[in-house]
Amino acid sequence: MEFHVLTLFPEFFRSPLEHGRLARAVDQNLISVTLSDIRDYTDDTHKSADDYQFGGGSGMVLKPSPIFKGTQDILTNYDFEIRDQIPIILLSPQGSLLTQPLARSLASHEQLILICGHYAGVDERVREHLVTHEISVGDYILTGGELPALILMDAVCRFRPGVVGSSDSVEEDSITSGMLQHPLYTRPNNFNNLMVPEILLSGNHAEIALWRRHETLKRTLHSRPDLLSKAWLSEDDRNYLHSLGYLSNQENPNI
Repeated sequence: MEFHVLTLFPEFFRSPLEHGRLARAVDQNLISVTLSDIRDYTDDTHKSADDYQFGGGSGMVLKPSPIFKGTQDILTNYDFEIRDQIPIILLSPQGSLLTQPLARSLASHEQLILICGHYAGVDERVREHLVTHEISVGDYILTGGELPALILMDAVCRFRPGVVGSSDSVEEDSITSGMLQHPLYTRPNNFNNLMVPEILLSGNHAEIALWRRHETLKRTLHSRPDLLSKAWLSEDDRNYLHSLGYLSNQENPNI
């Protein structure tokens, strides 16, 4: 899978791409990351990528020309039929929220182009006439689109075969399954007199599965009750949630 990143700060990505899971994925040729400096596509001696807003207002705006030129330069590497299939993504706080289903969908593509916004934003013509997706990583403002681009790459590449050791690990992740993950424990059984729940040491796989399901429901109800409104729930799940005080009038059509 190929990630093409248009950014004002290519060096920002160097360390994250040299360590951890992303670095291993690059080393194993599972993904590639090409960094392009937006300033390389400017047309003045000062390499100005931004300018004042028409109509007045605080904050500079990224010019459309270098972003269009940079994107077109990337697209020239591909045949016409491929170009039309490549998502062109603007990282922006005004975009749709990055979710696991969206990350999974983007992982089905072989190429992604990521445009890192900056300053007050980008010229509206980029949003209207160039990008295919506008994505936000949360309801907060960052100093630029580089961190969101890294987050998106990390979230997306985990769905690519070989990036994570076991595909089951990805499917059982919090959120991927539709709810938060149950508690996890490893050795030692006794750590500073803090004990692993006996059920996990019992060898009774049916009882362990039930315990984990109940803990998933309990944790989701406590920390992210909004997820329950979309999750598929069995009759046993519903009964357990009702025992915890979760009422069906909190409207889940599956309850």
